[in-house]
Amino acid sequence: MYILFEGIDTCGKSTQIALLKEKYPDIVTTHEPGGTAFGKHAREILLQDSLRSKRAELLLFLADRAEHYEEVVKPNRDKLVVSDRGFISGIGYALANGDFDFDELVSLNKFALHNDLPDRVILFLTDMETLKSRTSQKALDGIELRGLEYLLQVQEHMKESILRLKIPHLFIDATQPIETIHDEINAYLKH
Repeated sequence: MYILFEGIDTCGKSTQIALLKEKYPDIVTTHEPGGTAFGKHAREILLQDSLRSKRAELLLFLADRAEHYEEVVKPNRDKLVVSDRGFISGIGYALANGDFDFDELVSLNKFALHNDLPDRVILFLTDMETLKSRTSQKALDGIELRGLEYLLQVQEHMKESILRLKIPHLFIDATQPIETIHDEINAYLKH
């Protein structure tokens, strides 16, 4: 089973993946961008926010996604694969960046993923107050420096994309305590 943990920065995805890894040591955990050797280089470029062209940014994300699928997801499809981000983030950020068509983005992502979409998506939803608190405690990367309103807009695009694509999903209130969230995720994964 291939599961995406989606959400904007500081929403708690990585914390929950680490807790799952402790409970289920055999799961394959990964992340986008950066889950492959190529992805590490792509991630450096993307987090610098140095590309002037939003199309170039999108294509770099798609190249990373295609490589990640080929190297990590496809060979482990018979196991539980949990990815910290994936194509839902890709669509959410692209839509927030401006002049992209939803259907075209879906087609490009399906191409990168060999039409093999995730079985489930868990989306962590946060609010402005929590986002302000958490981002104030860390150094912001180039994408986070686009602003908190921008990040919340990305979050809304992610939610809308999941609903439009009718992917089985769980929306998590990321402002809840860590253990409460962990329990909700475990319950969701068991059915």
